[in-house]
Amino acid sequence: MNRLRDPKTELVASIINDNAIRDIANLLVVGCGSGVEAAILARCLDAMVVGIDVSEDFDPESAKFASLQYGDAMAMTFEDDSFDFIYCYHALEHIPGPERALAEMGRVLKPGGGFWIGTPNRLRALGYIGSKTATFSEKVRWNYIDWKARLSGKFRNEYGAHAGYSAKELESLLSAAFPIVTNVTDTYFSTIYSRHPTFISVIRLTGLSRIIYPSVYFMGRNQPLP
Repeated sequence: MNRLRDPKTELVASIINDNAIRDIANLLVVGCGSGVEAAILARCLDAMVVGIDVSEDFDPESAKFASLQYGDAMAMTFEDDSFDFIYCYHALEHIPGPERALAEMGRVLKPGGGFWIGTPNRLRALGYIGSKTATFSEKVRWNYIDWKARLSGKFRNEYGAHAGYSAKELESLLSAAFPIVTNVTDTYFSTIYSRHPTFISVIRLTGLSRIIYPSVYFMGRNQPLP
């Protein structure tokens, strides 16, 4: 279990725990990848966690702490009002029908249920800086590919680019599916980089966060509690 650790995921869990308006008994991870995030969330939030992904290359150790299964985000098999919370971290940009996926998330979320959804920031000047697994040469190459796509006018998910969404684009998508949507990007980066509060404050106050933040994050819920 010691290897199922990730400081960023654990800090996100703390943000979720501090801001959730209801107890989280069960949580759905959409686009869970290997399942490590799902296992960490299960531990940090003391919740029953289900993770779905179109790839079934799941980590056996993670599967001991979360239910990991194949699932299409655009056509989930769960019943309505099944989960207290939905977590989707850098997965929405890979889904060919994000609107359908978000509608499905809203369907399986309980009344008053919440969500955490984040993607890469399409307006970022540089990306991949915080990647723990990529080499320096890979980061340089990936940024080169991104900028080449920008200059050709094809830096969008539908063209196969790892683009993500701008904050306004993601907020618009989310607002079509959920009535309560809050941008928590500043909170995320202030928490992740708590040792550099001056730097975070400067880029936020100058408006440079629009292009410096490599990703954007939102929390919210589907409807008020009954």
